[in-house]
Amino acid sequence: MMRTPIHAALAAALLGTLALAGCKKDEPAVVTPPPAAPAPTPMPAPAPAAAVSVTSVDLGTAVDANNRVTAPATTFARGDTIHASVATTSSDPAMPQRGQLTARWSFEDGQLVDELSRDFDFTGTGNTAFQVSKPDGWPVGRYKVEILLNGAVVQTREYEVR
Repeated sequence: MMRTPIHAALAAALLGTLALAGCKKDEPAVVTPPPAAPAPTPMPAPAPAAAVSVTSVDLGTAVDANNRVTAPATTFARGDTIHASVATTSSDPAMPQRGQLTARWSFEDGQLVDELSRDFDFTGTGNTAFQVSKPDGWPVGRYKVEILLNGAVVQTREYEVR
């Protein structure tokens, strides 16, 4: 049998093609993920609202220029002027807080003697003085003063007139 060069060339080409096809590995398809959505920008935490609180209430017969009691007392004479010094503090001294302080004075069975309210822009710490007097003299007995902050009773002090 005689081989022709064409058959040999065809056979060689066929073998080469099969060899190349057999050696070629399947390459995984490169998948590019879509760009990630930008992370949401976290909202800043709201600043806590500044709070105002009544820290103390002192009673006495006199107050100084800073509205602090200089002569403390819980028992008064019939002709005394009675002072209440209300200490307040605001949680943020740089941010004034609008509010109202009230002093409600009452006698034994809850009989209202006097009530006075004042509006403020509270900043930091401070003292507010309230006073009550009765030119013809106080009836002897037990009294109390309630301090209200924005309409809510926050401190109560009892005292006596002898």
